[in-house]
This record gives sequence, C-alpha cells and structure tokens, in this order.
Amino acid sequence: MKRDQSLIERLARERNAWLCTLRADGSPHVTPVWFVYLDDVFWIGSGDRNVKVRNIGTDPRVSLALEDGDAPAVAEGVARVHRGALREDVLAALAAKYDGWAASEEIEPFGARVLLEVPVKRWLLAGAAQ
Repeated sequence: MKRDQSLIERLARERNAWLCTLRADGSPHVTPVWFVYLDDVFWIGSGDRNVKVRNIGTDPRVSLALEDGDAPAVAEGVARVHRGALREDVLAALAAKYDGWAASEEIEPFGARVLLEVPVKRWLLAGAAQ
C-alpha cells in the first residue's frame, strides 16, 4: 500500500503510536510509544529491560498503529534493537519532536537506552477506513 504525503505529514506530527510485539508464548503485547518516522523507518527509544525489547529479541515481527481510529494507519515490520552508540540523527529527531527529550539518557529501572528500528514492510491501512 503506497503512503501519500498526508500520511507522511501525519507521521511527523502524531505524538503516539501503538506498538504490538509478541511474547514468547505468541500472545500480543501492546504499548504506546513515542517515535519518529525517517525514510520509511519508525524509530523508537526504549530501555533495554522493557518488555517490548525482550519480545523483539525473541520474535522481531511487530505492528504499529497511530491512535486515530477514524483515519487508521497500521504498518507491519521486522524490528531491530540498536544498543551502544545510538544514532545521533535519530536522537536529534526525537528531541526535536518531543520538546528536548534526551532519548539516550538511562531511566531506572529500565536499563541502558536502546533504539528500535522498524522498517515498514507493508502498510495494512494508510489513513482510510476500509
């Protein structure tokens, strides 16, 4: 499904997305996340000890959905966890979008900061109900 310019603009301004990961037993785990969307990739900051990070380590298949159910936007992808030196361009984009948020600063008890990279494999819904 092709994304149009209005969806790209919406991804730039929306504050939250719902991230669905899979637990080891296959059951879904859904959580709201802050994100930036750069070059067809969702980037999400997290703590290394969070459930979503553990789930991605077991099964990297994820779905992301924007909050507005009247204009649904749902994407699927395969996530990758980045540890250690985090991409400065992504950290700068997160700080710009979220009022100076320092996504690389550790917050206890969630562990070292990581970035989740989710290239969009396909759009299930791109802003229009079906």
